Amino acid sequence: MKLSILNLAPVREGQTYAQAVDSMVNLAKHAEHIGIERYWIAEHHNMKNLVSSATALLIQHTLANTKTLRVGSGGVMLPNHSPYVVAEQYGTLETLYPNRVELGLGRAPGTDMQTAAALRRGRNSLDF
Repeated sequence: MKLSILNLAPVREGQTYAQAVDSMVNLAKHAEHIGIERYWIAEHHNMKNLVSSATALLIQHTLANTKTLRVGSGGVMLPNHSPYVVAEQYGTLETLYPNRVELGLGRAPGTDMQTAAALRRGRNSLDF
Protein backbone atom coordinates (compact mmCIF):
# COMPACT_ATOMS: atom_id res chain seq x y z
CA MET A 1 0.00 0.00 0.00
CA LYS A 2 1.30 3.47 -0.89
CA LEU A 3 1.09 5.98 1.94
CA SER A 4 1.29 9.75 1.97
CA ILE A 5 1.49 12.53 4.55
CA LEU A 6 -0.30 15.87 4.41
CA ASN A 7 1.42 18.38 6.69
CA LEU A 8 -0.17 21.67 7.75
CA ALA A 9 3.26 22.68 9.13
CA PRO A 10 2.08 23.62 12.63
CA VAL A 11 3.96 25.84 15.03
CA ARG A 12 3.83 23.93 18.27
CA GLU A 13 3.81 25.55 21.69
CA GLY A 14 7.26 26.91 22.51
CA GLN A 15 8.51 26.65 18.90
CA THR A 16 9.76 29.46 16.73
CA TYR A 17 8.69 29.59 13.09
CA ALA A 18 12.15 28.40 12.07
CA GLN A 19 11.85 25.43 14.43
CA ALA A 20 8.44 24.61 12.94
CA VAL A 21 10.03 24.52 9.47
CA ASP A 22 12.80 22.28 10.84
CA SER A 23 10.14 19.97 12.32
CA MET A 24 8.37 19.85 8.95
CA VAL A 25 11.61 18.83 7.22
CA ASN A 26 12.49 16.29 9.93
CA LEU A 27 9.10 14.64 9.48
CA ALA A 28 9.72 14.50 5.73
CA LYS A 29 13.11 12.86 6.29
CA HIS A 30 11.54 10.32 8.63
CA ALA A 31 8.75 9.67 6.14
CA GLU A 32 11.31 9.03 3.42
CA HIS A 33 13.27 6.71 5.73
CA ILE A 34 10.22 4.54 6.50
CA GLY A 35 9.09 4.33 2.88
CA ILE A 36 6.33 6.92 2.67
CA GLU A 37 5.93 7.85 -1.01
CA ARG A 38 4.44 11.33 -0.88
CA TYR A 39 4.66 14.33 1.40
CA TRP A 40 2.29 17.19 0.75
CA ILE A 41 2.33 20.61 2.39
CA ALA A 42 -0.96 22.45 2.83
CA GLU A 43 -1.40 26.13 1.97
CA HIS A 44 -2.81 28.38 4.70
CA HIS A 45 -2.40 32.12 5.05
CA ASN A 46 -2.40 34.49 8.03
CA MET A 47 -2.55 31.76 10.68
CA LYS A 48 -0.10 32.32 13.52
CA ASN A 49 -0.06 28.61 14.40
CA LEU A 50 0.86 27.43 10.89
CA VAL A 51 4.00 28.16 8.88
CA SER A 52 2.66 27.01 5.50
CA SER A 53 1.82 30.25 3.70
CA ALA A 54 4.68 30.10 1.16
CA THR A 55 4.09 26.52 0.08
CA ALA A 56 6.37 26.47 -2.98
CA LEU A 57 9.30 27.64 -0.83
CA LEU A 58 8.62 24.98 1.78
CA ILE A 59 8.34 22.33 -0.93
CA GLN A 60 11.70 23.38 -2.39
CA HIS A 61 13.31 23.32 1.06
CA THR A 62 11.90 19.85 1.72
CA LEU A 63 13.05 18.56 -1.68
CA ALA A 64 16.55 19.93 -1.00
CA ASN A 65 16.69 18.02 2.29
CA THR A 66 15.42 14.66 1.00
CA LYS A 67 16.59 12.35 -1.78
CA THR A 68 13.68 10.31 -3.12
CA LEU A 69 10.51 11.57 -1.46
CA ARG A 70 7.85 13.01 -3.77
CA VAL A 71 6.88 16.41 -2.35
CA GLY A 72 3.97 18.56 -3.34
CA SER A 73 1.22 20.98 -2.52
CA GLY A 74 -1.95 19.97 -0.85
CA GLY A 75 -2.89 22.22 -2.61
CA VAL A 76 -2.29 25.56 -4.23
CA MET A 77 -5.49 27.60 -4.01
CA LEU A 78 -5.78 29.13 -7.47
CA PRO A 79 -7.96 32.07 -6.41
CA ASN A 80 -4.94 33.28 -4.40
CA HIS A 81 -2.34 32.93 -7.17
CA SER A 82 -1.83 33.58 -10.83
CA PRO A 83 -2.15 30.17 -12.54
CA TYR A 84 0.68 31.14 -14.87
CA VAL A 85 3.03 31.90 -11.97
CA VAL A 86 2.07 28.61 -10.30
CA ALA A 87 2.90 26.76 -13.52
CA GLU A 88 6.26 28.53 -13.75
CA GLN A 89 7.15 27.87 -10.11
CA TYR A 90 6.25 24.19 -10.14
CA GLY A 91 7.78 23.71 -13.59
CA THR A 92 11.02 25.13 -12.22
CA LEU A 93 10.82 22.84 -9.18
CA GLU A 94 10.31 19.89 -11.54
CA THR A 95 13.41 20.94 -13.49
CA LEU A 96 15.45 21.08 -10.29
CA TYR A 97 14.00 17.87 -8.78
CA PRO A 98 12.85 15.65 -11.69
CA ASN A 99 9.97 13.26 -11.00
CA ARG A 100 9.70 14.34 -7.36
CA VAL A 101 7.29 17.29 -7.53
CA GLU A 102 3.52 17.02 -7.24
CA LEU A 103 1.01 19.80 -7.67
CA GLY A 104 -2.37 19.68 -6.00
CA LEU A 105 -4.78 22.47 -6.93
CA GLY A 106 -7.83 23.84 -5.20
CA ARG A 107 -10.24 26.73 -5.23
CA ALA A 108 -10.87 27.42 -1.53
CA PRO A 109 -9.70 30.69 -0.01
CA GLY A 110 -7.27 28.97 2.38
CA THR A 111 -7.68 31.85 4.81
CA ASP A 112 -10.07 34.46 6.18
CA MET A 113 -11.85 36.83 3.79
CA GLN A 114 -9.74 39.89 4.71
CA THR A 115 -6.51 38.02 3.93
CA ALA A 116 -8.05 36.57 0.77
CA ALA A 117 -8.82 40.11 -0.39
CA ALA A 118 -5.20 41.14 0.28
CA LEU A 119 -3.90 38.13 -1.67
CA ARG A 120 -6.11 39.03 -4.61
CA ARG A 121 -5.03 42.65 -4.81
CA GLY A 122 -6.39 44.33 -7.90
CA ARG A 123 -9.21 41.88 -8.45
CA ASN A 124 -12.79 43.07 -8.27
CA SER A 125 -14.37 40.10 -6.52
CA LEU A 126 -13.78 37.28 -4.12
CA ASP A 127 -15.55 34.65 -6.24
CA PHE A 128 -14.43 31.10 -5.54
